[in-house]
Amino acid sequence: MVTVAAVVVTFNRLEKLKTVISSIEAQSHPVSTLFVIDNASTDGTAEYLSSLTASVPLEVVTMTANSGGAGGFAEGMLRGYASGADHVWIMDDDCYPQPGALAKLVEGFDLAVAELGPDVPFACSVVKFTDGSICEMNNPLPTWDWGRLLVKDQRNVMVSACSFVSVLVPRWAIAEYGLPYAEYFIWFDDREYTLRLTRRCPGVQVLDSVVVHDMGDNRGVNFAMVDAKSVWKFEYGVRNEASYQLHHRSVLYFLEFGARLFVSLHRGRVPLRLRAKLLRKYVAGVGFNPKVRFPGFSGGQPEVPLT
Repeated sequence: MVTVAAVVVTFNRLEKLKTVISSIEAQSHPVSTLFVIDNASTDGTAEYLSSLTASVPLEVVTMTANSGGAGGFAEGMLRGYASGADHVWIMDDDCYPQPGALAKLVEGFDLAVAELGPDVPFACSVVKFTDGSICEMNNPLPTWDWGRLLVKDQRNVMVSACSFVSVLVPRWAIAEYGLPYAEYFIWFDDREYTLRLTRRCPGVQVLDSVVVHDMGDNRGVNFAMVDAKSVWKFEYGVRNEASYQLHHRSVLYFLEFGARLFVSLHRGRVPLRLRAKLLRKYVAGVGFNPKVRFPGFSGGQPEVPLT
């Protein structure tokens, strides 16, 4: 049987985390190890996990400080890789996989490989909201020929990027492309990483693999929505995407992103003081260029620029 290490990153969502763990325990394709990355939660998560007797092998990693989703996924994928599993299956602490979600991911991935070749770098699930509708912020980015596998009678569509809400990543892809940028902390880490993985071959969304994202309000995210409460997240998003567009694409893409940002903030009538904060983060992206870290080496993780 194909071995899969599951990774859940959590921060102060104990009640939702309990549901996630139960959902993983109920999978028809059992996981080889469940890694829970606790980002220094303060709501009793550590105490709960320390006394938990799970029906699957469980390893809890307690971070010394909140490393954000990006840092948690980087750590979890490193642990999953080190466990020797064939795949690492990653998700947030408010993602509830249906019982057959993992089995369908593995099956869909294998079918895609049979048709497209061994370079398929990931398989992701369909993400629904709690009311059964599509989850607005978790729709993957389709390729221009997204239906190529559908016409081969597969239940797969081809995608070039997705969010970190139920993604199956094969071992070879982590070895070749490294880990997500922990330095991103939050926002755009999933988009950058899956775009990195699909340089040579698209990933797939498996239409029969379904998870529920218990995320609160079901709405997408854009820069017109910035307010005083959420601006801190948007600051990370602006810096991270600005860095990506400049250092991994071109100056023209960097400038185009700046123009899109300006227009969105203007249309959303975002207060000028908040626009100024985001502008500073846009400029900060010029000097922000993390290096790719690779697992599997004793004595540390070599760092190389992403070319």
